Amino acid sequence: MSYADRPWVKHYDAGVPASLEPFPNKTVHALLEDVAAKFPNNPVSVMSARLPVVGRQAAAMTYGQLNGLSDCLAAALADKGVRKGDRVAINSPNCTQFLIAFFGILKAGGIVVALNPTYPPAKQAEVLNDSGVETVITMSSFYKALDSVRKETPVRHIIVFNIKEYLPPLARTLFTLAREKKDGHYIETLSPGDEWLQALLARYTPAQRPAIDFDPAMDIALFQYTGGTTGLPKAAKATHRGLVINSRQIGAFFTLDVAKTFLAAAPFFHVYGLVAVLILAVDNAGPMYMVMNPRDTLDVIEQAHHFRPTVYMGVPALYNAINMNKDVQAGKYNLSSIKACISGSAPLPPDTKRRFEDLTGGTVAEGFGMSEIAVASHCNPLKGINKTGSIGMPLPDVDSRIISLDDGETELPIGEVGELVIRTPTMMLGYHNRPTETANTLRDGWLYTGDIARMDEDGYFYIVDRKKDMVLIGGFNVYPNEVEKVLMDHPAVAEVGVAGIPHPEREGQEALKAWVVLVPGQSTTKEELLAHCEKYLAPYALPRRIEFVSELPKSTVGKVLRRELVRMETEG
Repeated sequence: MSYADRPWVKHYDAGVPASLEPFPNKTVHALLEDVAAKFPNNPVSVMSARLPVVGRQAAAMTYGQLNGLSDCLAAALADKGVRKGDRVAINSPNCTQFLIAFFGILKAGGIVVALNPTYPPAKQAEVLNDSGVETVITMSSFYKALDSVRKETPVRHIIVFNIKEYLPPLARTLFTLAREKKDGHYIETLSPGDEWLQALLARYTPAQRPAIDFDPAMDIALFQYTGGTTGLPKAAKATHRGLVINSRQIGAFFTLDVAKTFLAAAPFFHVYGLVAVLILAVDNAGPMYMVMNPRDTLDVIEQAHHFRPTVYMGVPALYNAINMNKDVQAGKYNLSSIKACISGSAPLPPDTKRRFEDLTGGTVAEGFGMSEIAVASHCNPLKGINKTGSIGMPLPDVDSRIISLDDGETELPIGEVGELVIRTPTMMLGYHNRPTETANTLRDGWLYTGDIARMDEDGYFYIVDRKKDMVLIGGFNVYPNEVEKVLMDHPAVAEVGVAGIPHPEREGQEALKAWVVLVPGQSTTKEELLAHCEKYLAPYALPRRIEFVSELPKSTVGKVLRRELVRMETEG
């Protein structure tokens, strides 16, 4: 048996095709236009708020309304000079305005650059400079910070919206009275040349939308910046066709017996939320219940209870936060509507998966993806066997293999550990202005992921670790993921991060350290944790340096930032 035999296909759930060929050759915004034509009154975005006395109130925008408003924005952007291939940034959490901006930019022929609104202004300026963005659409609470660095960037126009615009009426009124100024959303005057989104939309009609010819296979829809919170950002260039196909791959793999309705908590400014929630929802004519802050666990829980979504895309930290909520444990909230979840960005602890599935009755399928392939390449099945520690099997039309870490070419036997490489029609065209990095990542039609992995005889893949995170201890390779999994099996451990740090006594060598967050109400010692690890790890892989902390630094999608842990250690 070889990787070319694609052994995973025989383990697909019933109804999942081995291939989606012929592949759709359409733009991302064509998906919206198709649904708006067939189901104009279906809700696409539901904005809600928890109000005193009256409870949760909601307001929905329909597919027909979103299609018309994004046409108006496309006309406005064209009038401002946006031409095909120009980059336009969105600086926003999940909300209705993000959808208007996203589809409006695409319809104008622009390329979306989704800024991370939690980044400091200087970090955002790096992205704006690298991408050459001249127009930004931002939420009002981020406007002053963005305006403070615009002179250091190519930005000429900033279009501003207030989050209250699409809230339900009573929530909008209360927001204006109690929170708008206090939380920094109120802006008295904009800088010259900047405009309010609502005023801009009111000046144009859908008929004024520019006529543009698209080549979905080659035209870029998205600059997805990757690289975490440190180091220079680099943009993976995703095509319209690639984004559409990846959405179809995920949709085909999700064999749901009920309609797909989405709890939209995964941030749209990350490719995970953008493809696996936003584009997938639109492709299925489903509603998205907007969660502006995915770390607001109570809001996530209340919306799941109130709106009864069937799909929730998250990360281990978020599933764990729901599991640990006392009101959820007490049965105050009903989460049984959730049938299908993908967990990505970090290894999913078996106990976290089991507890969430017990709470909901649904399935949490661990998967794998990266910005360079739109998002998803592997996933465990919804109905078939979910193997502990596995990222699952390749999605339809994804080929995977394991190659030698020594020469980067030799295909390794099944079961051996090497670098995971992927071939799929959703791969990026390359990194923007990064020819060397592009050449290192894309080789002979394959994408080199930089992840160390193996495949078993059934075609399930297992990530051992990132190549760059591997630690050399006494001449032996140590993989932090494996150490973290062992520590997470201890009942007192809620979260853990493991990384290599400069050895305090041996210059030029590394030492292994673990940062541990304990379960509330639980206690343990360093000695007890080491004794636990000794049962499962070789002596050289033991985390002999352990620090108990109250929280771990995480990315906006909940992934533990090992580099930040190392930086904190080295900078004291």
